[in-house]
Amino acid sequence: MKRAYSVQNVINAKFKTLQFDGQWLDAIGCPQLGGSWLIYGAPKNGKTTLAMQMAKYMCKFAKVAYNSVEEGLSLSIRAAIQRTDMEDVRRRFILLDKEDVKEMEERLIRRSSPDVVIIDSVQFLGLKWSEYKQLKDSFPNKLFIYISHIDGNKPEGSVAQKIWRDSNVYIRVEGFRGFPVGRYGGGKYIDINEDLALKYWGLNDEK
Repeated sequence: MKRAYSVQNVINAKFKTLQFDGQWLDAIGCPQLGGSWLIYGAPKNGKTTLAMQMAKYMCKFAKVAYNSVEEGLSLSIRAAIQRTDMEDVRRRFILLDKEDVKEMEERLIRRSSPDVVIIDSVQFLGLKWSEYKQLKDSFPNKLFIYISHIDGNKPEGSVAQKIWRDSNVYIRVEGFRGFPVGRYGGGKYIDINEDLALKYWGLNDEK
């Protein structure tokens, strides 16, 4: 039987948090380092760029790995890395070339392994719900950020939709703007590309 916690135990519990500031604080709050997030939206609306921008910012607090399952080491991924000036955080960021779940697990059990893993995408990884839960349970102090395609206005497929419901933070991407919903506060949208977002959304804050 697992331990039961008193109210005082809960109040006194310590959690590692990421002390976000600026637009990231406004969007997400100060999140716990652990659990899962989801970024989802239609193709060519800015999901990968947002994920790279987030990875770069998180390198202030943690080591970050970006698992490029769809594209691997490719010209377009190089362009995304250059577009977001990832050279600035090269000591705390690595790109993974189409690693499967087993390979990620082997990497994450190593000493000084990444604290944050961005997986692009749920669909191309072929992730099973049992594998998702295993990753989350095996590495409770690591944050997994999943990127998902959409079907209509929801993440594509049953696994992605379950991750969506289970996530501590999810961000819908449309028109080069990210709309976050989370458990840590925040809630203000993020412009991934201000010019393209303005062109898509016009002068209104939200469509």
